[in-house]
Amino acid sequence: MSKITPFLWFDNNVDEAIKFYASIFKNSKLLYEVKYGEAGPGPKDTIMTATFELEGQKFMALNGGPMFKFTEAISLFISCDNQEEIDYYWEKLSEGGEKSRCGWLKDKFGLSWQVVPKNLGELLHNSDSKKANNVMQAMMAMDKFDIAALEKSGE
Repeated sequence: MSKITPFLWFDNNVDEAIKFYASIFKNSKLLYEVKYGEAGPGPKDTIMTATFELEGQKFMALNGGPMFKFTEAISLFISCDNQEEIDYYWEKLSEGGEKSRCGWLKDKFGLSWQVVPKNLGELLHNSDSKKANNVMQAMMAMDKFDIAALEKSGE
């Protein structure tokens, strides 16, 4: 069990967010939820907080309202084994959201994700600085990562 759990603040749509993520990540589960009661501050019987897991990573979520928004300063990093995984997560997570550069996207809740090939670090840290630079240049020109093109640039 991890000692550190990301805590995510949603604008009163945490139940929708958890269902969205659970539809994308096959290894997911809702662990528990706490609902607002008679005393508020939220609408009675709506989710106040929830704890859920995606691929073994635990998250806590709050229906906190519109006071705070997600920014790109924090993102969730998905290490992908192959192009099929990159394509899958890129399309599913960006649905209703926004695609960006270098494997970054925002989902429809504004949460930033990085969809990255598992071997990117290895390609960027090649002992041959010219090859590593070629990979960096190829990466900087991409939106969704193309593993074959990254590997070819590092040859």
